[in-house]
Amino acid sequence: MPQTIAAIGEQALLDGFRLAGVSVFAGSTPEEILAAWSTLPRDTAMVILTPRSAQSLESVLPAPPAPLTVVLARVTTAHAGPAPQAD
Repeated sequence: MPQTIAAIGEQALLDGFRLAGVSVFAGSTPEEILAAWSTLPRDTAMVILTPRSAQSLESVLPAPPAPLTVVLARVTTAHAGPAPQAD
C-alpha cells in the first residue's frame, strides 16, 4: 500500500517538493502549522518540515504514533560569492 510523504511549512521553501509528488501543507504561523499537522492523511509515512514548522511542532513530534520527520536545513541569505573555478 503506497504511503504519503508530506511537507509542512512556508510555501516558498516547499514549492519544489510538489514536483516530486509530495503533499505540501503551507503554513507560516504556529496555528496554521499545527492545523496542517492535525490534517495529515492517516497513511503519512514521512513529513518534511521547515525549521519554523519544526519549532512550532516541538510538543507533538515525540508522540509515538507520529510519522518520521525530517527538518530542512536553515536557509541563510548571506552570499558567499562566486563558486571557485576548476583549473
